Amino acid sequence: MQDNLNKAQRLGMLLTVLCIFISASTIFVVNAEEGINKAAIFGPGDRKDGYEDKSYVTNSLSVTARRGKPTDLLQFVENPPLGLPRIELPESNPITKEKVELGRLLFFDRRLSLNDTFSCAICHIPEQGFTSNELATAIGFEGRSVNRNSPTIYNIAYHTVLFHDGREDSLEQQVWAPLLAHNEMANPSIGYVINKIKGINAYDGLFEAAFDGKGPTMETVGDALASYQRTLNSANSRFDRWYYGKEKDALTYDEKEGFSLFMGKAKCAACHLVDKDYALFTDNRLHNTGHGYATSMGIGPDKTRVQLAPGVFVYVENELIESVRQQPKPNDVGLYSVTQNPFDRWKYRTPTLRNVALTAPYMHDGAFTSLREVMEFYNEGGVPNELLSPLITPLNLTEQEIDQVVAFMLTLTGDNIKTLVADAFAAPIGDLSREDPNWAHDTDLK
Repeated sequence: MQDNLNKAQRLGMLLTVLCIFISASTIFVVNAEEGINKAAIFGPGDRKDGYEDKSYVTNSLSVTARRGKPTDLLQFVENPPLGLPRIELPESNPITKEKVELGRLLFFDRRLSLNDTFSCAICHIPEQGFTSNELATAIGFEGRSVNRNSPTIYNIAYHTVLFHDGREDSLEQQVWAPLLAHNEMANPSIGYVINKIKGINAYDGLFEAAFDGKGPTMETVGDALASYQRTLNSANSRFDRWYYGKEKDALTYDEKEGFSLFMGKAKCAACHLVDKDYALFTDNRLHNTGHGYATSMGIGPDKTRVQLAPGVFVYVENELIESVRQQPKPNDVGLYSVTQNPFDRWKYRTPTLRNVALTAPYMHDGAFTSLREVMEFYNEGGVPNELLSPLITPLNLTEQEIDQVVAFMLTLTGDNIKTLVADAFAAPIGDLSREDPNWAHDTDLK
């Protein structure tokens, strides 16, 4: 009887894992870092605290029920918040109010996907740090798996390399990759997207007003989306007010100690740069920390933590998980996939640490759910390999020192986050209507 029970349990787990891993993405409930206000407009719409209890009542808010407040986004470009430098705008795409408003409309419009359900904001969720706190790796069109974590687009105006593997250097060009990717928004061609926009009445005259009479084109769509993203600049954090604003009491003792460690013993500032006049907290370069190498080589624990329901986790043997995959998990070699240079294997872009308390999970594949896990990884010196960056070495931090560095990073949340999220909530989400080109393809059904 016990053997039959074990088989039944194993089969039940197998079926559960099959359902969870059909998209090959791992779902996480993010551990809320100390210091973040759970009642604020941050994190999943329904945190599902106590979900396993029979008395659980959802507190989720329908996307259509959200109420926002528009703001003048150009202020964050013309006068960047304390701690950020002046933005270098491309000469070919000067920023204007009309472009920003058009770009915001495009960013949140679900009709820009093949089946009218998927917008840029589905992966870059405003209240989740313009990333996705609930997914280690993104899930795109019709549940198709994306191999990497959705990066935050806060302060993306300052990035000179884009995507985790650095394959783009221009926001104007970058926007087309997700629009056309089979596992993201799944449009078949550039022309398909442009013609679809032309057929949506909501855009009548908007491109012409923003681009001196020029309608939707590959260039104007890219320019508009890039213009909106360049306004999402957030700083004037407690750290900025202490370090640049000279407010002596803006940080606690442990937070100040954490900054000293960040700049010294913990070696964080070797890649997450802090300048005397501003701090981007990134060097805009790509490095091999050993994490990508470890995942490619299967180095790690024999079991994976799998969520069965909100708040309910089990550890499942990797062998069992692999046995139910529809296809092998794609290998990810970072920058090498772009350059084909063997020395670029497992290099990934240095992310900014601004607003990092809001942008879990971490690393290019969302493997770490908390900042402490990240610090423990670096404290061990990453994972040794022949191409490991010389900047990655064991840190020998104490438990207290790790806590202090984490405490410092929690001070990097900008003071205009709620303003930016409220503005995003004010944008329409592109509900399909009878006037839209995809309402019905048969004229008899229109």
